[in-house]
Amino acid sequence: MKRALVCGAGGFIGGHLVKYLKKKGYWVRGVDIKYHEYSKLPADEFLILDLRIPDNCLKALTLENGKFDEVYQLAADMGGMGFIHWAECEVLYNNALINLYMTHHSALAGIERYFFSSSVCVYRNMMPGEPELSEEGAYPALPDNEYGWEKLYSERVATAYGKRYGMKVRIARFQNCYGPEGAWTGGREKAPAALCRKVASADDNGTIEVWGDGSAIRSYIYIDDLIEGIYTVMQSDISEPVNIGSPEYVSVKQLVETIMKIAGKNLKIKWVDGPVGVLSRNFSNNRIYSLGWKHRFSLYDGLSITYKWIEEQVRKSKNHP
Repeated sequence: MKRALVCGAGGFIGGHLVKYLKKKGYWVRGVDIKYHEYSKLPADEFLILDLRIPDNCLKALTLENGKFDEVYQLAADMGGMGFIHWAECEVLYNNALINLYMTHHSALAGIERYFFSSSVCVYRNMMPGEPELSEEGAYPALPDNEYGWEKLYSERVATAYGKRYGMKVRIARFQNCYGPEGAWTGGREKAPAALCRKVASADDNGTIEVWGDGSAIRSYIYIDDLIEGIYTVMQSDISEPVNIGSPEYVSVKQLVETIMKIAGKNLKIKWVDGPVGVLSRNFSNNRIYSLGWKHRFSLYDGLSITYKWIEEQVRKSKNHP
């Protein structure tokens, strides 16, 4: 039985990864600064540890007998664009510490395979319709926010340690991810979840407020597709960063309209000032396609599942304020 450590298991993506690995037959230890808010995870062990502290990274990596076959490093202080916009210092400080210590101690522990979760935020701002960027297009570097800069730096850290210690480092750059059992309120939720909440909370023929003017172009990947992509990259022989995403690009306006269609509501949109991020990102998924992976969920299908779950959370919150 393979043994895996999932750092950030109390979060959205990490929680889903724990469930996926258990179905694959792994023995799994989850580690996070908190328990998962929406699901009782099937992890064999779950440790509450602050990975900004070096000794806690050692605790996370230590087994009574032997060592972990795989370490998945997804722990991060992050959220949607609103959080990334105002928490620049926290993002740089907390995430750099986590990634430095986890990478360092994983290499010293002789971990064979180490996965680092990066982000498409490493790419520059693009104009809609620009030719796709390959993974090499992250250089010369010009991320739009500090979250992207930290991710790019931590990619370098992981790669350097992999070369020196012979650790097989696998890096994936995540597209905007959505799905059930993730943050949907409180300020850390990402756009699909926030918009699902707003639509679910609104009365038919009412009005919702949305940041920007609706023209920003994005693509979104459903959580099940992302998890399968993570596992595909981890088991591969590709040592360079790999984009994981969907080629289905929509404007924010189209995203809102899709959610309204799923909800069966006719709502007015009031565009308001707020952090929006880049105009567009358009990047190639050819590298992960070469491994046989393709996304299975259309945006409509994935949002239908997500909206149903968030609508239920909104209903529960109204009944139990």
